[in-house]
Amino acid sequence: MLVHPNPDPVAFSIGPVAIHWYGLMYVVAFGLFLALGRLRIRQPHIAAQGWKAEDLDDMLFYGMLGVVVGGRLGEVLFYQPAYFFANPLDIFKVWQGGMSFHGGFLGVLVAMSLWARKSRRNVLDVYDFIAPMVPLGYAAGRLGNFINHELPGRLADPSLPWAMLWPGVDGPRHPSPLYQMLLDGIVVFILLWPYARKQRPRLAVGSMFTLLYGCARFTTEYFRVPDWEIVVAGIPVTSGQVLSLPMIIGALLMLAWAYRQAPGRPVHA
Repeated sequence: MLVHPNPDPVAFSIGPVAIHWYGLMYVVAFGLFLALGRLRIRQPHIAAQGWKAEDLDDMLFYGMLGVVVGGRLGEVLFYQPAYFFANPLDIFKVWQGGMSFHGGFLGVLVAMSLWARKSRRNVLDVYDFIAPMVPLGYAAGRLGNFINHELPGRLADPSLPWAMLWPGVDGPRHPSPLYQMLLDGIVVFILLWPYARKQRPRLAVGSMFTLLYGCARFTTEYFRVPDWEIVVAGIPVTSGQVLSLPMIIGALLMLAWAYRQAPGRPVHA
């Protein structure tokens, strides 16, 4: 059985300013966005659309606002409304953790819509462009959750080699942030990046990301202690699964629409 290392959440301090590991993971995520973006604009079908390195810096600013504002509001509204309404000042303590991916996802969609309007680009092309750069950033965020010993998993069989004693929680647990880092983040990236390297119908890449993430998140939720859950036909459904189901259904509909809209456009297998 493993024991959570429970590191100091402060990575280092500069005078009175404390730099938290959780915040550093967001710096890593934004750095990965820029690095992958520079690889993406070299892909022939992307270069043909006129994407430039300068676009990445501008998009990153909008994306950061979308991630932080949307992610925090999602945590407040989707997961812990009672706590945050009783402690409104804690909404601003983002360094303590507590960011909703589903909220951040919606925030980025809004932010990219604004950027597309400013840049006079088709918003669907923008979604397709950024989608493959998201999963690894998400993985970095889940690593930040693990360092902060957030999101403990459900009870695990003690014989499970990676069952982990979690700070402040009784019994061996599934290290659910690591599950989500690997499946929701790294595996989704491994599947999505090759798909996005070839010409696809408009909105297909963005829809494929939404589908892959929704399915992965629905699966990893089985190992995570839910913030809340409901029972449907005698089956418990967690908060994360409730929020992921519309992503899965919507992505399937959008994929069907995307391929139907461009029947004559060359689509490589």
